[in-house]
Amino acid sequence: MSAPAAAVATRVELERLLRDDVPHGDLTSEALGIGDTPAIMTFRARNPMSVALVADAAEIIDIAGGDVVGHARSGEVLARNAPILTARGPADALLRGWKVAQTLIEIWSGVATSARAIVDAARSVSPEIAVACTRKNVPGTKSFAVAAVKAGGGVMHRLGLSETILVFPEHLGLAGGAPLATLVRRLRRNAPEKKLVIEVKSVEEGVAAAAAGFDVIQAEKFSPPGIAALVARLPSAVRPVVAAAGGINAANAADYARAGADVLVTSAPYAAPPQDVEVEIAPV
Repeated sequence: MSAPAAAVATRVELERLLRDDVPHGDLTSEALGIGDTPAIMTFRARNPMSVALVADAAEIIDIAGGDVVGHARSGEVLARNAPILTARGPADALLRGWKVAQTLIEIWSGVATSARAIVDAARSVSPEIAVACTRKNVPGTKSFAVAAVKAGGGVMHRLGLSETILVFPEHLGLAGGAPLATLVRRLRRNAPEKKLVIEVKSVEEGVAAAAAGFDVIQAEKFSPPGIAALVARLPSAVRPVVAAAGGINAANAADYARAGADVLVTSAPYAAPPQDVEVEIAPV
C-alpha cells in the first residue's frame, strides 16, 4: 500500500455520488441494529488489473464515516488478490460507502486496464509511441475518464474543442474549398501557439496536408499497410507526426506501431468491461 494520492473529483462531487446511492441512510443496517459494530473492509483485485480512481473511492468511504488505513495508488498494475484498499470504522459507515467506492474502482480500472494493454502492445514494437484516447467518453465523466486513461499509461488525444485544432473534412467543406496552404496560414495567424492537426482519408490527402504545413496527419481508418504507405511518402527529414485513428485496439496496436505511426488514437478503452473487485467486510 502506498501513501494516499489526491482524488480526481471534488469532495462535493463525491458527496453527490454517495447521496445518490444512500439518500436516507442504510435501511438494512438500521433494521438489523448492527450499525455500531466495529468492522474492517478490504478491497482486493480478483484478477490482474491496472487500478484507477482509488483515491476517489477512499474519499467516498471517508465521507461515509469510515477510516481508510491504506490503499494502492492509481496506475499500479496489481496481481490477482492484491489489496486495493483497507478501511475500518462502524459497520454502517463502511456499508454506506462500499458499493459506490467499489463500482468507481471497477468501472474505471476497466478503462485503465484496457488502455494499458494497448500501450504495452504498441510499445513492445515502438517504445516511444503514444496511445491517445479520444474525448468520446460518457458525458459528465471526463475527469474520471482522463484519470483512468493516465492510470493505464495513455494520454488524452483531445480534452475538448476549446484547446486543440483538428481540421475534419467537414471543416474543409464549410471553408468553401480554400487551398490547404491558405487554411494553414489562417490557422497559424489566429492560433499561433497551437499544433495544426488534420484528418485525412487517403495517402494522397495526407501527402497534400503535409506539403501544406500541417503538424499532425491523422489517418482515419487506415490499415497498417496504409499507414506504412503514408509514412513512406512523407519527407523523412521533418515529416509531420502520423496519428493512426479508427479501430485501434490491443490486438492490432503492434501492427500500427510497426507500420510507423507515431501516435495511436483510440476510443476502445471506454468500452472495456469493468474489472472485478472483491470486497470483504468483517467485524473487528
